[in-house]
Amino acid sequence: MTIVIAAVFALICYGVAITGFVSIGDMTDQAQVADAKGFAWFWAFLGTVAVVLGAVSLWIVRTGGEDA
Repeated sequence: MTIVIAAVFALICYGVAITGFVSIGDMTDQAQVADAKGFAWFWAFLGTVAVVLGAVSLWIVRTGGEDA
């Protein structure tokens, strides 16, 4: 279940990050552009954390042995 939740959360995070990066082209104020880049990179980072945690969960399931 953790792997599924991590995958869904990663998709949501990457979707928000892509939306943030795409919306930068419409901005003219440099302060807004900098804020939007920071916002988008933060969501991309969260998506990467979710992917890593999902991969660790998958690794634990596969290598858990008979005790897990």
